[in-house]
Amino acid sequence: MKVVIQRVSEASVTIEDHKVADIQIGLLVLIGIVEEDTQEDIDFLAQKIIHLRIFNDENGIMNTSLFAIRGEIIVVSQFTLQARTKKGNRPSYIKAAKPLIAIPLYENFIHTLEKELDKKVQTGVFGADMKVALVNDGPVTIVIDSKNKE
Repeated sequence: MKVVIQRVSEASVTIEDHKVADIQIGLLVLIGIVEEDTQEDIDFLAQKIIHLRIFNDENGIMNTSLFAIRGEIIVVSQFTLQARTKKGNRPSYIKAAKPLIAIPLYENFIHTLEKELDKKVQTGVFGADMKVALVNDGPVTIVIDSKNKE
């Protein structure tokens, strides 16, 4: 699983002129899933995302977690995070999990975040054509690959 985490002062997801998710201070999390992903990947990323100290403390230093500030999350599925660009100019998405595998993992990821954060997580709609809007606060953007825990 790969995630792109963006610290936002606001973010939203719109599908066909209908806003399906809308948050203020928190995180926009884009997630790309491969067939080899498991509950272990979900648990690792959920813990990391919730406790990542990327929000400012009272001294203006990034030293506070989403959990500590009781921030919000929007999770958006994005198979293009699994793009392979080694050959040619057209990305290959062969590594991205097919919906039959990806949807249950995506839903479990959301459920795990909600359980750990003890609040509702907003989402896009898996596989939909979405318009994602955000104000990246900082900007702070972090990429984490559960298969490469650096």
